[in-house]
Amino acid sequence: MSDHCEERATMIAAGDLQEFAPRGREHCRRHPSALTLQLRRLQPASELCSSDGAAGLVGSLREVTIHERQRESWQLRKGASDVGEEVDYDEELYVASNMVIWSKGSKNQASTVYKAFTVDSPVLQALWCDFTIAQEKSEKADVSGSDEIVEKCICILQNSCINVHSIEGKDYIAALPFQVANVWPTKFGLLFERSSSLHEVPPSPPREPLPTMFSMLHPLDEITPLVCKSGAGVFGSARVQYVADYTMRIVFLSAEPSIVMTYDTVQSLHTVWALRRVKPEEQNTVLKFSEQMGTPQHVATSSSLTAHLRSLSKGDSPVASPFQNYSSIHSQSRSVSSPSMQSRSPSISNMAALSRSHSPALGVHSFSGVQRFNFSSNTQSPRRHSIIHSPNSTSSDSFLITETEPIVPELCIDHLWTETITNMREKNSQASKVFITTDLCGQKFLCFLVESQLQLRCVKFQESNDKSQLIFGSVTNIQAKDAAPVEGIDTLLVLEGSGNLVLYSGVVRVGKVFIPGLPAPSLTMSNQMPRPSTPLDSVSTPSKPLNKHLGPLEESVLLSPVPELRDSSKLHDSTYVEDCTFQQLGTFIHSLRDPVHNRVTLELSNNTMVRITIPEIATSELVKRCLQGVKAILPKEIAVQMLVKWYNAYNAPGGPSYHSEWNLFVTCLMNMMGYNTERLAWTRNVSKRLDFEGSLSPVIAPKKARPSETGSDEDWEYLLSSDYHRNFESHPVAKALRLDPLEVSSPKDDFLQSLSLDSSTLLFTHIPAIFFVLHLIYEELKLNSLMGEGIRSLVVLLVQLARDLKLEAYIDYYYRDYPALVKSSRQTCIIDQGFMHHPSFFSAEPPSIFQWLSSCLKGEGVQPYPYLPGICERSKLVVVTVALYILGDENAVSNEATHYLYKITSGQRKQQIEQDDSRCSFRHSTSVSSLAEKLVIWMTNVGFTLRDLESLPFGVALPIRDAIYYCREQPASDWPEAVCLLIGRQDLSKQACEGNLQKGKSSVGPVLSSDIPSGAESEEDEDGMNDMNEEVMSLIWSEDLRVQEVRRLLQSARPVRVNVVQMPESSDHEYIEEKENRLLQLCQRTMALPVGRGMFTLFSYHPVPTEQLPIPKLNLTGRAPPRNTTVDLNSGNIDVPPNMACWASFHNGVAAGLKIAPASQIDSAWIVYNKPKIAELANEYAGFLMALGLNGHLTKLATLNIHDYLTKGHEMTSIGLLLGVSAAKLGTMDMAITRLLSIHIPALLPPTSTELDVPHNVQVAAVIGIGLVYQGTAHRHTAEVLLAEIGRPPGPEMEYCTDRESYSLASGLALGMVCLGHGSNLIGMSDLNVPEQLYQYMVGGHRRFQAGMHREKHKSPSYQIKEGDTINVDVTCPGATLALAMIYLKTNNRSIADWLQAPDTMYLLDFVKPEFLLLRTLARCLILWDDILPNSKWVNSNVPQIIRENSISLHATELPSSEDLSLETLAQAHVYIIAGACLSLGFRFAGSENLAAFNCLYKYATDFLKCLSAPTASITGHYNLETCLSVLLLSLAMVMAGSGNLKVLQLCRFMHKKTGGEMNYGFHLAHHMALGLLFLGGGRYSLSTSNSSIAALLCALYPHFPVHSTDNRYHLQALRHLYVLAAEPRLLTPVDVDSNTPCYALIEVTYKGTQWYAEATEELMAPTLLPELHLLKQIRVKGPRYWELLIDLSKGTNHLKSILSKGGILYVKLRAGQLSYKEDPMGWRSLLAQTVTHRNSEARAFKPEAISAFTSDPALFSFADYFCKPTVNMGQKQEILDLFSSILYECVTQENPEMLPTYIAIDQAVRRLERREMSETFELWQIKLVLEFFSSRSHQERMSRNPNRGLFMNSEFLPVMKCTIDNTLDQWLQAGGDVSLHSYLSGQPTDESQLSMLACFLIYHSVPTPGQLAAGGLEGSTNFSELLLKFKQLNMPVRALLRLAPLLLRNPQSMVL
Repeated sequence: MSDHCEERATMIAAGDLQEFAPRGREHCRRHPSALTLQLRRLQPASELCSSDGAAGLVGSLREVTIHERQRESWQLRKGASDVGEEVDYDEELYVASNMVIWSKGSKNQASTVYKAFTVDSPVLQALWCDFTIAQEKSEKADVSGSDEIVEKCICILQNSCINVHSIEGKDYIAALPFQVANVWPTKFGLLFERSSSLHEVPPSPPREPLPTMFSMLHPLDEITPLVCKSGAGVFGSARVQYVADYTMRIVFLSAEPSIVMTYDTVQSLHTVWALRRVKPEEQNTVLKFSEQMGTPQHVATSSSLTAHLRSLSKGDSPVASPFQNYSSIHSQSRSVSSPSMQSRSPSISNMAALSRSHSPALGVHSFSGVQRFNFSSNTQSPRRHSIIHSPNSTSSDSFLITETEPIVPELCIDHLWTETITNMREKNSQASKVFITTDLCGQKFLCFLVESQLQLRCVKFQESNDKSQLIFGSVTNIQAKDAAPVEGIDTLLVLEGSGNLVLYSGVVRVGKVFIPGLPAPSLTMSNQMPRPSTPLDSVSTPSKPLNKHLGPLEESVLLSPVPELRDSSKLHDSTYVEDCTFQQLGTFIHSLRDPVHNRVTLELSNNTMVRITIPEIATSELVKRCLQGVKAILPKEIAVQMLVKWYNAYNAPGGPSYHSEWNLFVTCLMNMMGYNTERLAWTRNVSKRLDFEGSLSPVIAPKKARPSETGSDEDWEYLLSSDYHRNFESHPVAKALRLDPLEVSSPKDDFLQSLSLDSSTLLFTHIPAIFFVLHLIYEELKLNSLMGEGIRSLVVLLVQLARDLKLEAYIDYYYRDYPALVKSSRQTCIIDQGFMHHPSFFSAEPPSIFQWLSSCLKGEGVQPYPYLPGICERSKLVVVTVALYILGDENAVSNEATHYLYKITSGQRKQQIEQDDSRCSFRHSTSVSSLAEKLVIWMTNVGFTLRDLESLPFGVALPIRDAIYYCREQPASDWPEAVCLLIGRQDLSKQACEGNLQKGKSSVGPVLSSDIPSGAESEEDEDGMNDMNEEVMSLIWSEDLRVQEVRRLLQSARPVRVNVVQMPESSDHEYIEEKENRLLQLCQRTMALPVGRGMFTLFSYHPVPTEQLPIPKLNLTGRAPPRNTTVDLNSGNIDVPPNMACWASFHNGVAAGLKIAPASQIDSAWIVYNKPKIAELANEYAGFLMALGLNGHLTKLATLNIHDYLTKGHEMTSIGLLLGVSAAKLGTMDMAITRLLSIHIPALLPPTSTELDVPHNVQVAAVIGIGLVYQGTAHRHTAEVLLAEIGRPPGPEMEYCTDRESYSLASGLALGMVCLGHGSNLIGMSDLNVPEQLYQYMVGGHRRFQAGMHREKHKSPSYQIKEGDTINVDVTCPGATLALAMIYLKTNNRSIADWLQAPDTMYLLDFVKPEFLLLRTLARCLILWDDILPNSKWVNSNVPQIIRENSISLHATELPSSEDLSLETLAQAHVYIIAGACLSLGFRFAGSENLAAFNCLYKYATDFLKCLSAPTASITGHYNLETCLSVLLLSLAMVMAGSGNLKVLQLCRFMHKKTGGEMNYGFHLAHHMALGLLFLGGGRYSLSTSNSSIAALLCALYPHFPVHSTDNRYHLQALRHLYVLAAEPRLLTPVDVDSNTPCYALIEVTYKGTQWYAEATEELMAPTLLPELHLLKQIRVKGPRYWELLIDLSKGTNHLKSILSKGGILYVKLRAGQLSYKEDPMGWRSLLAQTVTHRNSEARAFKPEAISAFTSDPALFSFADYFCKPTVNMGQKQEILDLFSSILYECVTQENPEMLPTYIAIDQAVRRLERREMSETFELWQIKLVLEFFSSRSHQERMSRNPNRGLFMNSEFLPVMKCTIDNTLDQWLQAGGDVSLHSYLSGQPTDESQLSMLACFLIYHSVPTPGQLAAGGLEGSTNFSELLLKFKQLNMPVRALLRLAPLLLRNPQSMVL
């Protein structure tokens, strides 16, 4: 057995062995569609053998199984997680007949079925593929940043089509135009191989063959042929041609790097190609090339020639030899146009190419249209044969071809590498398995397994320096039966022919893999015959390693997969037993499959499968780091050898347990360096320790006997001399228990002699390099406070090496770090320094990261710090941080910081460093805040998180914490989420996180909606207003119930009260009629309510996609008290106008639809689903459609449905739909919508078209629609038509005669929208004379000759209306006036404005309707936008003088008399002009809540109210006064939009109650619109004053109101809803991030300066409506209660806009000790307010219980509980409690609780120093860094700029600590420390007991090493001043020098007492 043990010594133990069966197989059985399979269940063959029944049955079943087996296949891949975190599980795609099952594991459970797909025909192949969609193709264009989206998909290939299912749930089916042999996933999409039938060997007249490879970049794209670019040949440039060679097969395709490997079946050669997208010029050449035709002569010769050449080029021809190498070096002979001819025998390939290129290119033309399917139909069809094969059919073919258009290829392959031709090439040496693997040093290999020769060929490849191409190297052959990559550890597994499983790294053999539970193959193979012993025995014998491990291994043997043994009843049958043993013994590994990460499946010869895990290279973090470092520094070959040795040692069967991994590593490493670890005392202890753990590693002692059970004295000594014992002795517990130290007997003599190293070992020459790297790793680990254990282990190794290399400086350095571990008397070994290879980066002074930081903080010059890229990342981070934040060098972050770092590479070349030793001072170049910002943003970019910060030592972390503290105080609002998390602002990170959600997923609705108990609301839940956000509204209007009042006023779902007193003289019948008449009056009001309700509930609801939208019913009945009898209009007692309620229900539908928020998830199906079944509700649905257009959802409605609705011919539906669609496509000039609208506008149709009978109102809607779609585009044709339409004359028949006013108005409004705000810059329209034409329409005059297409229609005058040839101003004036207003909006164009001046003579006044004066005044003011001033003086200035002098004052009681003046005209003109001016004021200040404007308008409104009841009202006319009053109310509501102002609400309520007399439907409409505007969107929305909004508001608030509910004569009622286009979300709601509820917060808004006012700030209490964003400079959340937050709008308003559009949620965070405004309105209850009174005793005054007011952090609660609460008999602990309480108080009130651990760490360290128990000086270094940071220049400057902030600054803590340390060290010095200090400085050994304190002193006072002192020549100094000079260059502080001076100057008394 001994040879066997030797063999075993280099084996690798594989991890846990598990039986493997694909997950999908089990699911398949249970899958519902699998009934057919039930008959022939898929059973493993082994189970079938043991099933009872005749042998025949078994045989037949077995056939079935084999048959089934062929039809199942599966593939595995590493599990991919969504977020990108590391996950370690497998995903499996399993295919059986027509099912595909995708199962995957997860972090916490076994694998589960994720998706199962069943298709119609058998699945040929299933695969994962990622498609990339360029942005324009996808709909989600709002995903910013990435220009393409990756769609992760599963593709299922069937016979005739391929199904693609994306993870998002999209399904595509693509038909395949040909038979597919294979499909491959690529980086770009799918690649298809066409299956070539035998007939396609070139037929007798040979022609260009059809392509064989095709690509499909997206399931919706066409399938296009692949092209190939072959290298330049003898005939000039490279050719680009279709891949049409059927001898070329793809054997492998990789996405990263993107390469394809093909196999040429004729030449038996493998070739590698690069796969990439086609360049445009290549597309052109292919398409051009395919059009040339060759001549028939060439054809004949070439074809026979190729055939002849093929027969020659088998490799036996002598012709090939001269060109042999010519071809194999990069085969320049590739002038061939397709890979088919790829380096055939090179001598003749050029001729072949010639023949190829001249063959007639019939087939290459294109593969689209008819011909494309010639080869897709089944082969059986005779017609296909004839077309393709018969020579006489060519003519017809070419005829077909010319018709089609070519397909543009999308992917191209470039040749990279071809195998060299060998003479011994077998026919079918196609690779059966290809993969890419990486070796342990990162070199890449492409490996392909040629099974026929049992060879694995590995080709090394690497990227060229410019990363543009891959360079392939030489081929290495490995004998192999099978192979699989092990990606997790950069190796590959090879199954040798002998059945051994061997691990390779690249081409270096690592060792055999030993699988516990499978027999070692070497034995079973050698014994041909099975031994007739029991199976169990024969298995366990070979797998006995050292007998010690027998126990555990036998268990695993019993678990080995031997299904046969389960059924013991069969064992009687002797043949069966023999069979069984034979099978058992002969269980060898048959093949490998499904490698994932470090797991791989073995297929065994008995048809079972086992999955094994190949172990990791190292598990302990420390060993991993060291291996990485050593690997980085050694040459690659040596590095691989070293790693292989280590891997073998570590993973030997029964290898070490976790704890001893480090010891094993040390032994292994030192053996490789040439140490004899047997003879070296401490490593001997190490190996002993391994012994005791019972895992004897083969590296250390291959043949060592097992130690005796009883133990020996050595064991005791070993324990005493162990590190553990030493550490324990110095442990405080040992002192507390007063344990006596044990004497360790001195080591035996034989270890005292010096050992010399073996210089022939692998790593001997590299010892200095390895030592230096390990030192850098040691420095790196110091920056992670969790690695303390590892540092102690590492320092022991470093000390040994430093001693042997005689590096005094390093030994001293380690001693200072770990005085307790580094004893002076250790064994040294002799190293022959002659062979040493000292690398250039090796420095004699040990690099120290703490020292480096300290120098920076003190402002001394620093050398660049050495670091290993990829390993010492923390060192780099810390260095860059300090360079940026302390030295203020902004370039530190940008250009890899060469001044501060130099990289160490194995190339052994040190970067050239400019030694600028100038003292670094803090640069003043940038503002400090930006430095802190830069630092924090840079840290998040490199992936630094809070967890990393917590593990940094507190001294090093301090500058970072300082920067974070700075940023936390004044963050920018647009920082990404990661930055906000780092600076600890949850409010901001949550904001950023919400911002990243796509719009659809916005969680705004649920966050703030309050759950209303359904019972309470049952009686009013149908009023359509119960989805409002009560929580926010109750914050906005907290003092009263105005919201309930508005709800009451606007509800239209309950019957109204009809209160009529029955007069004695009236009969019952008359009384009933009177009641019904009264109800009719009230119904005028009820029908006007929905418009206002729509405004109130705007965008407040997210519908459930499975339910219909609830539309509250419009209730037109009444109840009469006292008996509550129902009053109904349909009783027939009175005349009710027909269709009275049709527009009311339209408005009701709009109101319901407008509740839907734009962010809701709605699709076409849901919109159709809401269509009502009953015809009565059609009007409501029409309104609902319009509303969906206004909130942008109608774009999702399928075009089909739109046409469907329009063809129904329902007038209302058409109106709603046309307006909705146009509003949704505002300003887009969308062609489809334009066509839709044009059908409804005769003027836009060609003159010859059929006259469609379009209802008038629909025409009006369509015209406005055109205006919306073309808004602001100044589209000439549209403008021309609309201009003509304003004055459209009535037609000869009845057409165009009724309601002409509304059509003309609509045309004017539409014209205004199209040219909105363009003023005189209407490009290309000067010949239309738009303004002059409009002026004529406005004031009248002779009609011009009608230009345009419809002139012949209007030649004959109308039979109905006699107009003559003058313009009918009554019809055209309003449209023209408003068109002028909109075209010249805000242009301040005086000349146009003067046209609109009100006439100032009585004569002219008589010519103008007073109503039109309102419009003219409005138009004039809108043009002179900047002149509008919010005061009554300006309002009155619009009234002409004649009116001002002669009009009645609004309060006059008796009438003046006048003969020549018509008082009525003057009075009416007066009120209308004032109303017009006030309306313009409303527009100018819309949504601004401007106080001056409000007061001015309110004054006029009350004046009009009084005027109504004044006796003079009859002159002006009640109707006119009511109209003006309504206009004023609307103006007021516009100014106060969304604010819910009480005074306006009272006015509206007053108007609501007036129902009799003149109050008609229109006035009610106006008043309730005003009420709705006042509470727009429940206070969340306000109005904008952009041009587009003003246009929309002009349509919606047109100041002529309908007289009754069906009146559309002057203005189409549907337009009233266009106000939605002017509404914008402006409510900012602070939400407390901890409780997630809305709260109050103080906000400061800064306005930009304008011509009217300077820059100003005002404070608002949020939630509040913000002013318009373009007016603002910045918004900040103000302290002191909440963390400050600044939103800077000068950078752009998008950030704030996105916040507002998502519900306006601004997350805020309460500061510590503060209460919210709701709980504490005045701020008198906060804790800080209480402590101000007794500031001096704050430490005692702070009760730990009170902490809950400060913070919600559970960790701080617990700290207060356990560390700050006094308990009984405290004794001297009281002082500590007080200290902790005051620390806690300080941290919490200063809002930096993260400093608590730092405070405590400093306190503990100082206490430890006082007790003289500091065995490591690590914490002292940190305290030193803290002190240096606070005294550093940069920090001082920061403090001087901003004195009242800082991390420690309000406390006396640090000075006290500093003082304590000084005192402790000085006491030590006086109590005898000076002796040991002196002996240290003079280089003599010191007393062991003093070592720790001495090290502390040296560190704290930065004392130079004795070597440096000697070099400085300090010996001869006689006085202090000399010392000072000499110490100048040693950078030693003066305070330290004062302590050293007595020793150096030899005078006994100390200078510091």
